[in-house]
Parts: sequence; C-alpha cells; structure tokens
Amino acid sequence: MTAARSPHAAEDLRRVGLRVTAARVALLETVRHGDHLGAEALAAGVRDRVGHISVQAVYEALHALTAAGLVRRIEPAGSPARFEGRVGDNHHHVVCRSCGAVADVDCAVGHAPCLAASDDHGFTVDEAEVTYWGLCPGCSPAGNP
Repeated sequence: MTAARSPHAAEDLRRVGLRVTAARVALLETVRHGDHLGAEALAAGVRDRVGHISVQAVYEALHALTAAGLVRRIEPAGSPARFEGRVGDNHHHVVCRSCGAVADVDCAVGHAPCLAASDDHGFTVDEAEVTYWGLCPGCSPAGNP
C-alpha cells in the first residue's frame, strides 16, 4: 500500500527540519484530518495509508512533530494524550465526562494568552490552557429522546 503524498505536509516537515518519510506524512495528515485522536487511533490511520507501523514509532514521530510545532498534544485529566493539527493559536477544549469526546473552543477574549492570571508570580505568561468539562449532546440526558 502506498500513501498519497501531500505536498503541503511534506513541505511542512521540510520547513521545520524534519526528514520527510511516508510514515511522517501519513501521520501528519491523519492528525490534521482527525478529531483529537489518541496514538492507537493515529497508528490505525497511518496503517491504512502506508501499511505496518508500530505504536512506538507513532509515539516517536508524534514527539518529533509536537516538538517541531506541527502537532499539539493535549492531555485531558483521566484520559490518554490526544493530538491535533490546530497549532499556532491559543484555543481551548471542551471534554465530555461520559464518552471523552473533545472539541475545540476559541479563546473567550482577544489574543494569547486570552486570560490574565490573578497573580502571575513574576512569570511572563504567553499561553493559557482551559478545559471545559460537561456532557456532549449524545451523552446529555437532555440530548437523548
């Protein structure tokens, strides 16, 4: 099985100094087309595109992509890490307490960090991370007929 190469993903890898491989291109595309997926789901997506890849190789590639700023890692409490392709802004997330669904939420106010700490303890704050918790429409009693 061969991966359909995305010039955009390959260019992005080159731009940040990462070697372009079929597996990295497939992983970056899978992250970008996914919805806050975990490593296992990403590995399955990469396998669909290029054939066999170990979960360990996916973790190693995710680490490189995250360090290079092409992928964002989020870790909702009580959940394994998830990965998304929306980077470069300071958006937040809403997480379902029941099924674990995750969705993006834009900053409530202005630009990053979009929230002001009541006491920054002398830190130069450049990012704020907020997680809203609740029930998604499918899990909410009000959302079920």
